[in-house]
Amino acid sequence: MRDRFDAVVVGAGVIGLTTALRLQQAGSRVAVVTAEPPGETTSSVAAAVWYPTRTRFEPRVLEWATRTHDEFTRQAADGVPGVVMRPTRMLLRGPNHDIPWWASALPDLRVLRGDEVRAPFSGGWAFTVPTVEMSHYLPWIQHTFSMAGGTLIHRRIDALEQAGVWAPVVVNASGLATRTLCGDTEVRPARGQLVLVANPGLRTSVRDEDNADGTTYIHPRSTDVVLGGTFEIDEWDITPSPATAAAILRRCTDLLPELAGAPVLGHQVGLRPFRDSGVRLEADPRPPGRIRRLVHNYGHGGAGVTLAWGCADAVTTLVHQPR
Repeated sequence: MRDRFDAVVVGAGVIGLTTALRLQQAGSRVAVVTAEPPGETTSSVAAAVWYPTRTRFEPRVLEWATRTHDEFTRQAADGVPGVVMRPTRMLLRGPNHDIPWWASALPDLRVLRGDEVRAPFSGGWAFTVPTVEMSHYLPWIQHTFSMAGGTLIHRRIDALEQAGVWAPVVVNASGLATRTLCGDTEVRPARGQLVLVANPGLRTSVRDEDNADGTTYIHPRSTDVVLGGTFEIDEWDITPSPATAAAILRRCTDLLPELAGAPVLGHQVGLRPFRDSGVRLEADPRPPGRIRRLVHNYGHGGAGVTLAWGCADAVTTLVHQPR
């Protein structure tokens, strides 16, 4: 029996959808298998700003981040829904103001001048990066994939080998579900809670990651502002905590007093697929069942949007390598 598809991607978050689109653009007939529609994935509630959150330097990670930055920059210029280039400031509290390892991915990162920094901060960086409003972007990428002949299959599977019924090549982009699908218990949730408020006219994203009271970031979007955040390892609860929300609001308002009194529009919680040793992107040497080639692409933690397109390119190269 001839396989219906050349490749199937397991997972419909931003990692899965970008991978599926790249494989399709390389000439493959592709399906995406997902237990939840894209609008209900962790990606759908992400702040979705290019920034290598809790990501260690590796040459390949820098390449993925650079490729992704360049792709989103192109998409912003082309008017892709939800993609905007936004000025950003990272404020630093400690004595170490070394340029970050990911700076080479950006064309305009500079050190803040003394007159641009006020106490309690000791320095900082200014740069421009893509921001992605997932409520607009995920429908666009799904529509693009579907219009080019891609298929979205709503099905919950219990093991990766079950995906072999659709195609001989399987890409595992299942995020946290990888714990069940292939037994990788190194993948753990990193709980992120956000507060959404009406935008009082802000254009610049601001980060204060050295705040002793908790990571603090402010990301304006078209009609609201994303305030964060948390990075709670091994926390599975997706119910917003009122106390955590109040702390986020307090930290963000202290950082930018313009936010005082901004109406709260909502609260969101997502479970990032954090992996202690970093992203797993490789061909599996022992694919199960009838699968002829299995490529893993998961464990991006809070950097899924930052690495998505670069990882999709790398997966496509692995899929098309001679067997």
